[in-house]
Amino acid sequence: MNKKTFTGIILILAIAIIAVNIWKPSLSSGEKKAPPAEDSVASSKVVGTAPGNMAPDFELTLLSGEKVKLSDYQGQKVILNFWATWCPPCKAEMPHMQNFYEKNKDKGMTILAVNLTALDKGPEAIDTFVKDYGLTFPIPLDEKNKVGTLYEAITIPTSYIIGTDGRISKKYIGPMDEELMEKLLKEAN
Repeated sequence: MNKKTFTGIILILAIAIIAVNIWKPSLSSGEKKAPPAEDSVASSKVVGTAPGNMAPDFELTLLSGEKVKLSDYQGQKVILNFWATWCPPCKAEMPHMQNFYEKNKDKGMTILAVNLTALDKGPEAIDTFVKDYGLTFPIPLDEKNKVGTLYEAITIPTSYIIGTDGRISKKYIGPMDEELMEKLLKEAN
């Protein structure tokens, strides 16, 4: 696929994402706001999906069968990505995510690509997708859609950038390329 075609696809997907979010604002405006804090210590402990909040912890089973918690990655920058095998924008971003992961996995960052398994085509389809795309980063399976719901992954792909302190730096809806991932991780602490 050449650059013009890829750029066109990304542009069309971005317009579609914006249209969906304008059409159903009640679904996309549900970001939880931190309550007013009495002091800065109290506000530093707020857990939620809004930027500045501590990312809600979760435990899921990886495609490989091991259990994993988000808190296992405290001290690293994390791209927490929500995706499914049938999602065209997810398919478009996966090669970029794999390349970015390979170049940066030893530099204090990781990608947790949470598959929305409850909404996907089953374990065989996920396994085939991972093999076809040569994915080596952790793939947690959200079999009951609890984590996807918690993180408001209504439109996919949806990604959260989480800093080394466990705080959410940014929520990004839509496919990312390596340049964007680099930029977003630089902005995170």
